[in-house]
Amino acid sequence: MTTALFIHGTGVREPGFSDLYARFAAGLREFAPDVRTASCYWGGELGARLGAGGLSVPYTGGRSRGGLSEAAETVGAAGAADGTELWADLYRDPLTELAAAGGDSGSRSGSRPGGGAELPLGAPLPAERPRALLAALDGHVGDIARGAGLPVPYLAAAVTELAASPLLSGAGAAVPDDEELARLLARALVAAALAALLDADAPVVPDGAARDAAVAALAARMGARPDGSERGLGAALARPVLRIASHQVVRRRRALTEAAHPAAADVMLYLAHGEPLRRRLREAVGELEPPVVVIGHSLGGIIALDALIASPSPRVALLVTVGSQAPFLYESGALPGLVHPEPLPEHLPDWLNVYDRRDLLGYVGAPLFPGRVTDVEVDNRQPFPAAHSAYWTNPAVYRAIAARLP
Repeated sequence: MTTALFIHGTGVREPGFSDLYARFAAGLREFAPDVRTASCYWGGELGARLGAGGLSVPYTGGRSRGGLSEAAETVGAAGAADGTELWADLYRDPLTELAAAGGDSGSRSGSRPGGGAELPLGAPLPAERPRALLAALDGHVGDIARGAGLPVPYLAAAVTELAASPLLSGAGAAVPDDEELARLLARALVAAALAALLDADAPVVPDGAARDAAVAALAARMGARPDGSERGLGAALARPVLRIASHQVVRRRRALTEAAHPAAADVMLYLAHGEPLRRRLREAVGELEPPVVVIGHSLGGIIALDALIASPSPRVALLVTVGSQAPFLYESGALPGLVHPEPLPEHLPDWLNVYDRRDLLGYVGAPLFPGRVTDVEVDNRQPFPAAHSAYWTNPAVYRAIAARLP
């Protein structure tokens, strides 16, 4: 009788593991009623933990009002005072201030200032004023971008896109002062350029001083006085908005670290000191009657692949990885047991790899190991990150495994 040995992934601890394993066992037996199931639980004893209770995490001492540390409160207050938190809103949506300034009707009102009143005879259309200010930047974008440490194409693209935005009508009608409007446009441009830089995972991003200098230079070129470049920053954002401010994250850093630590640190611990986990799996396999099918989720699949690469195991007839990063680590040169382009050893058993395209932690192996890996795509019908944990309630996963059981 075949035994299916389940090895879990990152961040799993009791009592969660028992619930997960029970769900796995019940799901597999529905499609393979004769299979025996066993588990390899490593999270409790071999999983990562904060050995000194989190002393490496800043702002964990000096508790004061409401349990918050004085240092964290200082950081939060400073972020609010210098506009850091408001810039966080602009990075998420560079047009936030423009939209707020013009109101919900601004982009729809066309030629009506404030969305209601008729334009005086001979007055410029609401969008013409902001576009005229933006036109003053022609020929100067490159120098301003280089002075701030911004890639020129990013800022140039921001100017082009902003000039075409329908929000200009509402903002032009709602902000009669050209200097205030110039600063609002300058912040939108810099926010858009920096947001693109962040999306590109750039290794270097200008600091706040360079960012503010770019805003000031753009605003000055559009006619604003050189002083007070941040005047009015966030005035249009004063209305309640739903956001997760970075100072709140700083203030809750210990709690967030403790919540995220097991999952992230399990991976780092394995890559640095993985032999105890591979040994635990080999011992679990050795206690079972063959044939054994090793089924690993996420990091569990990496551990299983590594262990079977390093030590042949005639007991194991099939390796199943589910939502696993093993192929990606191999291609990246980070898989401990096998470095690209080395081939899989001949002793490795058949390998079934199950993945969901929406699971950003699931990868395919067949293109890297032709003829040695069978990739099976499933659809957990969940967005990421829920897709990464939804395999074990998807019947298609168990159906794929059951079809390959020896």
